[in-house]
Amino acid sequence: MITKFKSIKNFAVFQNYDWDTAVCDGAGTVQLFKEINVIYGRNYSGKTTLSRVIRALEKGTISNKYENPEFEVGIKDLEDATQVNLTSHGKKIRVFNEDFVKDNLRFIVNPDESINPFAILGGNADIEAEIEAFKLILGKDDEGIESGLYLELKNAKEIAENSKQAYESANSVLNQQLSNKATNNPNGIKYKSDRFGDQNYNISKLKDEIAIVTESSFTPLTDTQVAEKDTLLKENVNQDVRELPKHNIDISTISSKAEALITKPISSSDKIEQLVKDSILNRWVNEGKQHHKGKLAKCSFCGSDITDERWKVLDSHFDEESEKLEKEINVLLDDIQQQIVALANCLKLNKVLFYSKFHKDIDRLIALRQYVIDSIKLELEKISEQLANRKNDLLNTKIFMPVKDNSKRLDWIWQIFENVRTQANTYSTLLGDEQTEAKRLLRLREVCDFANLIQYSTEALRIDALKKIADTKAHEKADIDSKIQKQIKAIEDKERLMKDEEKGALKVNEYLNNFFGHDFLTLKALEESDQFGGKKIRFEIIRNGKKAHHLSEGECSLIAFCYFMAKLEDIETKGSKPIIWIDDPISSLDSNHIFFIYSLINSEIVAKQEFEQLFISTHNLDFLKYLKRLPNSGKTQFFIVIREAQKSHFKLMPKYLKDYVTEFNFLFHQIYLCANANISDEANYSTYYNFGNNARKFLEALLFYKYPSRIDNDTRNANSKRLLKYFGNNNQATVLTDRVNNELSHLEEIFDRGMIPVDIPELKKVAQFILDKIKENDNDQYDALLESIGEVTN
Repeated sequence: MITKFKSIKNFAVFQNYDWDTAVCDGAGTVQLFKEINVIYGRNYSGKTTLSRVIRALEKGTISNKYENPEFEVGIKDLEDATQVNLTSHGKKIRVFNEDFVKDNLRFIVNPDESINPFAILGGNADIEAEIEAFKLILGKDDEGIESGLYLELKNAKEIAENSKQAYESANSVLNQQLSNKATNNPNGIKYKSDRFGDQNYNISKLKDEIAIVTESSFTPLTDTQVAEKDTLLKENVNQDVRELPKHNIDISTISSKAEALITKPISSSDKIEQLVKDSILNRWVNEGKQHHKGKLAKCSFCGSDITDERWKVLDSHFDEESEKLEKEINVLLDDIQQQIVALANCLKLNKVLFYSKFHKDIDRLIALRQYVIDSIKLELEKISEQLANRKNDLLNTKIFMPVKDNSKRLDWIWQIFENVRTQANTYSTLLGDEQTEAKRLLRLREVCDFANLIQYSTEALRIDALKKIADTKAHEKADIDSKIQKQIKAIEDKERLMKDEEKGALKVNEYLNNFFGHDFLTLKALEESDQFGGKKIRFEIIRNGKKAHHLSEGECSLIAFCYFMAKLEDIETKGSKPIIWIDDPISSLDSNHIFFIYSLINSEIVAKQEFEQLFISTHNLDFLKYLKRLPNSGKTQFFIVIREAQKSHFKLMPKYLKDYVTEFNFLFHQIYLCANANISDEANYSTYYNFGNNARKFLEALLFYKYPSRIDNDTRNANSKRLLKYFGNNNQATVLTDRVNNELSHLEEIFDRGMIPVDIPELKKVAQFILDKIKENDNDQYDALLESIGEVTN
């Protein structure tokens, strides 16, 4: 169904036409075409131009005489039809206009030409039975009473649509979730490129990465790894880490020296046996010797004199060899202590100097360093302890207890540190790539968490299942539709066997004879042989048994329209319920023929309801009057085409044309409004001031048809006499009414009347008096007049 001419540009008299601006009711609401549409416009206003727009949709071509034509035609539930997709609508359209006449009835332009033949169904009982059987299977396609394959298609469409909606709804929800995650500002991945990278992230990339993270082989970052990656992203390029000096310690040499000192024997001659056996006492005596010799002559302990002989004994006991051993032990102990101190300060590692990537390695290396240093220190302390024991018992040799040599582990730690340091310094050039990879891994973790949160895999499987159902139901609908098309083709093939051009001509003659009484003009189908020896049919106009010549314009119009009406029943059109556009079919016809054209349209098109939509345009007010009688019930819309200079406008028909069948009805309505108007309502002033003219014209028409005989040669006296007669010889009422009508409709001889306001109560009284008299004289006429203006009678 065509809804509106959305826009028309560069198409004859229509330039930059916009429907939504032009076709509005009093409330500003845009109105649309209805099932039946009546269009009025004077000649040359643009009616035929509109019909050519629709004929372009029928034929698929536009005249090349138009320069850059553009138009948009709205079609319900379909894409707009434009100059670039003329036939994509798929609608069956039939247009009657002068182009149709030129294309099909060429004899009107050239008397030597004929009329294009067309065929309607002929009679064949067997084929008709087969057609009916096919039609029974096909069923009806009328809304609400579908049957057969059409009912199956209706049900399949409903199921397919519901399945499609279920799939599209679920898919839309999922896509919205994906879209929000991918590109929603500010929380979408796209807007967190500092952490996830890729400022051009979109829903397509998100779907690709969901496919990655839902693979069984994918392992997302752990929370700890996520924290590490976040730390990595915060890092800037560091300065190179400097090399640490190696720490050298020779445990083996120290151990050998200690062993030599600890196991070194001291000569036992000239030794005081008691001191040899008691190392503590020996140490005490040695320390006392140091305090007394060369200082004191008497023993500070016992007070006895220390003789020279005693000093010789003591000197022999504490000889040079013992002192040398003690000194060597002390030197070695000092050396070991220095080594222990140096160990504490060697290979000090500063984790802050390294990228976070290497922090674990440095932490492990620090722990290992401490462990190795502690173990070396422990072994050194064991050596020191053995040396101290020998020092405390110089006269007696000791057994040296070997220690572990872990000194090489320090070299190993240093070497590991060098490797890490080299990697860290090299890593400065790789930091950008590492951070890019970190963003990718963080993004995949985010996508993985998102996919798990919305249960993407489960939802995707459900949506896939819904799509398969929708596709299956769509295929089922398509299969039924295919069956319908095959059935229609089968019917058309059978109907083609019944093609009968003769019947096409007879149908035209039927319209000519039954509706117009033109039995002296007929259309005849003539059979000829074509250039290939086949059968060829042509139509010819016959008058009195001979080919007709010099047809009048009225005869041409009648034949053309009857031909169009008959062609609506040809095999390509019948049963298809086309959109029909009839452009001004009453050219050069008298009033009787105008009525017959209306009757033909009403009985053969409107009454039979064999159309999807009907458009009728005219310039003739008589024809418009008849068209207002078409069944309405809210299905008819009225329009007008108005031309101003070189541009035309298509609008809703004004109330004065649409609502009143004749001017007589309009004048009665104005009198009725005056009689029933509210005096206090200022909006009624025009009704009162126009009352004189309206009442005078109405009464002149009413009284002339009531008393058509000549009453008086003086027109004014004749009207007064008719008025007096109509009012039942009530002279007072007649004079009052005649005075009001004449004084309010003429100011030529009573100029002062125009200087004072009208007497509204008097007007209402006269208007009511006129209504009462009409009702009194002819109650049926009064009721009919009320009905014509939309007032309900009591």
